[in-house]
Amino acid sequence: MSNSFYALVLAGGSGTRFWPLSRRVKPKQLLTLFNEQSLLEETVTRLAGLIPVENILILTNQEQEEAVRKLLPNHPEKNIFAEPARRDTAAAIALGVGLIVARDSDATMVVLPADHLIKDKLSFQADLRAAATVASKTGDLVIIGITPTWACPGYGYIERGKKVDGPVSDFFEVVRFREKPASDLAETFVKSGNFYWNAGIFIWSVKAILTELNRHAPALGEFISSIRHSSDPTRVIEDRFHRLPKISVDYAVMEKASRVVVKAATFDWDDVGSWTSIAKYLEQLPNGNATNTSVSVEGSNNNIVFSDQKLHLALVGVNDLIVVQTKDSILVCHRHEVERVKNLVASLPEEFQ
Repeated sequence: MSNSFYALVLAGGSGTRFWPLSRRVKPKQLLTLFNEQSLLEETVTRLAGLIPVENILILTNQEQEEAVRKLLPNHPEKNIFAEPARRDTAAAIALGVGLIVARDSDATMVVLPADHLIKDKLSFQADLRAAATVASKTGDLVIIGITPTWACPGYGYIERGKKVDGPVSDFFEVVRFREKPASDLAETFVKSGNFYWNAGIFIWSVKAILTELNRHAPALGEFISSIRHSSDPTRVIEDRFHRLPKISVDYAVMEKASRVVVKAATFDWDDVGSWTSIAKYLEQLPNGNATNTSVSVEGSNNNIVFSDQKLHLALVGVNDLIVVQTKDSILVCHRHEVERVKNLVASLPEEFQ
């Protein structure tokens, strides 16, 4: 791609779903769950050869900025930014657009989360390259859709319409976005064959997204303009960011924009949203047990065991548990109650959050 292709990597997060391994200062994208690299490092590495490293901007928050910089010591220092406040994805993306448009008003950019697991780098880059071609030539806002493998009620969905004629095939008009549905409605979506999961991966020209923001979220558009034309953009961000509307980019722009198209991903994708979702990537033991460390098992089934200290754990007569051990904490959770872990964190002593 050209030197006018940029990436905005969203690397914030609260660090609740993977407690006790994750904490407020070390959310999921900073963890090494699958190999020696964190999900953030893998995200940046996955862009190598497609987008110049000087064009990759990483947006985190003030609590996690130090950890991000430590994890990416060779990344350009000026390309790592900390939001002054938590204002949801629309404000975060507006900040990124402002920083990019100040550098290159003809840029095309991709917005992507830092905490997804994607192994097929070649297909990932091919999809982004195709999406960037469409975005730059047509002015469409492009979103990557994930073909559902089951009726998941925990994801947002994208309904596709007719195929789009254009420079690249396999793009479809977006009919509408659907928020996380009830299980029976999700089943209907999947059976229809016209719905994708919304992975939060967007591709657009900065001109196109700025036009849509000015039209549908003028406070964000004006904020971008202030960054672009200021001699001190840092001061603008510090003074104004915390006053921006707290709203998702889907609500603020994508559901209202007149020209949104979707491309189905050809790459593998997993948002690894909880301890249960990583089980298939761990060592598989008999009777449905999965682990990243050495385990002795006696009459126990369907358990997930994770130790960041690589201690030996023993299970006797227990089923359907998640057992996570860190240097200062242990989690024991029924695997069907894993969604409640994020609720637990707020009630923990401050030093363990």
